[in-house]
Amino acid sequence: MTVPRRRARLADVAGLAGVSITTVSHVVNGTRYVAPATRERVREALASLDYAPPAPVAAKSSGRAIGLAITGASNPYFGDLIAGVESEASRAGFALLLCDTHDDSALEANAVATLLSHHVEAVILAPTAGWEAATLPALRKHQTPFVLVDRMSDVRCDQVGTENESVSMALVDHLIETGHRRIGMLAGLAGLSTSSERVTGYYRALERSGLPRDEQLVVAAGSTVDGGRAGVRSLLRRPDPPTAIFSANNAMTIGALLALKETGLRIPADLALVTFDDFEWASAISPALTAVAQPFHAMGARAVQLLLRRLQDPFAPRRTERLPAEIEHRESCGCRSAGPTYPEVAPR
Repeated sequence: MTVPRRRARLADVAGLAGVSITTVSHVVNGTRYVAPATRERVREALASLDYAPPAPVAAKSSGRAIGLAITGASNPYFGDLIAGVESEASRAGFALLLCDTHDDSALEANAVATLLSHHVEAVILAPTAGWEAATLPALRKHQTPFVLVDRMSDVRCDQVGTENESVSMALVDHLIETGHRRIGMLAGLAGLSTSSERVTGYYRALERSGLPRDEQLVVAAGSTVDGGRAGVRSLLRRPDPPTAIFSANNAMTIGALLALKETGLRIPADLALVTFDDFEWASAISPALTAVAQPFHAMGARAVQLLLRRLQDPFAPRRTERLPAEIEHRESCGCRSAGPTYPEVAPR
């Protein structure tokens, strides 16, 4: 008897090409620039393994829809995530209805109410701070299946995000290894798991290296451009300013770049800068930014898969999944561009 050959997966292609699943996804879906040599290596691996995308899944009936409530729908930060949700939902025969929560719990509750009024079968939510007060009761009242994406919660539900703490620790470790002893941090919007986990990773890196914990070096910058700009100016006014800064999201990084330009400080000669959230132009500016690249497309697709599982079996065990991120080592950290690294994640 002939045993059917297992269909090649993205993970198989990534292993053969020596890159991350995120990079393979970008090549397959055309969602992000990939260096020509790397792109060719991935294409050779795709051909070698005879990789083919999964076949579309026929919907049981027409007119089915799922809802996505997320902040900053036009922000490139979430562009790949939305694309991953839409692609996987379309494969399964679902339309996607999208609402912007503007990171406001009241607007989020209204957005989810709007989605429910359009009879979506399930909801994917990147929750705001305080979502448990208004949004969660509405979802439970309507008995609507939902999945949290990117931002995690203690609420018992399906959720998928990325490794924030361990990757932040690895990024700060790298700054310490290059000689920095006073490292500032631009912390994100309070009340979000992504913000708190990245701060925890920052402090863990300092502790592991025996460096003092100076809370004055962590500035609440609110995940905004203006917050990042003001945060860097605040750090630079300190009597003993940092020699490196870790920015916890891309909006704050833009603010940091503006502040450093205004003060005339050079990156990395005068101050090193690293950031969580890679984006297309991070490698195009000079110096190119060392950044954490999150697998947003895969995250969005996985959220849909968890929803489909929940729709098929409402009593299936709840799942919390963390996808690995990669650090794109470029020049803003003070070392030569060395390509991506994949931090080890401690077993949970």
